[in-house]
Amino acid sequence: MTDFTLHDIDSAPEQSKPLLDKSQKAFGMIPNLHAVMAEAPGLLDGYQKLHELVLGSSFDNDETTVVWQTINVEHACHYCVPAHTGIAKSMKVSDEITNALRDETPLPSDKLEALRTFTLAVVRKRGEVNGEDLDAFYGAGYSQRQVLEIILVLSQKVMSNYVNHIAETPVDEPFKPFAWQKAK
Repeated sequence: MTDFTLHDIDSAPEQSKPLLDKSQKAFGMIPNLHAVMAEAPGLLDGYQKLHELVLGSSFDNDETTVVWQTINVEHACHYCVPAHTGIAKSMKVSDEITNALRDETPLPSDKLEALRTFTLAVVRKRGEVNGEDLDAFYGAGYSQRQVLEIILVLSQKVMSNYVNHIAETPVDEPFKPFAWQKAK
């Protein structure tokens, strides 16, 4: 077990205090991920800003969840998969979509499956996708904008997934019912 501090507003570095206050107001609690990130105010600030940008992307709630969870599952993030399961519920994403993402089974539409497939290509190929990858993505109805927005989401998820792996961030109480482990 690693020994990263779970900061609260009192223990956090001065620059992180308003950021944790923002988390408290947004989520009704300070998520443990934010509590760990507070040690490095720039990281927490960057993560929060990316989160806002992702929510303002051209993706609808189902699509945002597909990109988030595809990356979380691919990175085997013990914290983000349960957290985004709870977030998906609050965003009114169907359990059918959520379960397919968590279990790596087919999604309910070809378009969402194309989004997952392209997201995986970006992650696995470290951005070095080919013309076939792009053509399939465009053929499903997506555009260059969504290619670039997947990179935006991936940037956010690298921050959270990597922090959670290194810090072994404990899953927050509200998300414990959605505990998850990658199938072997």
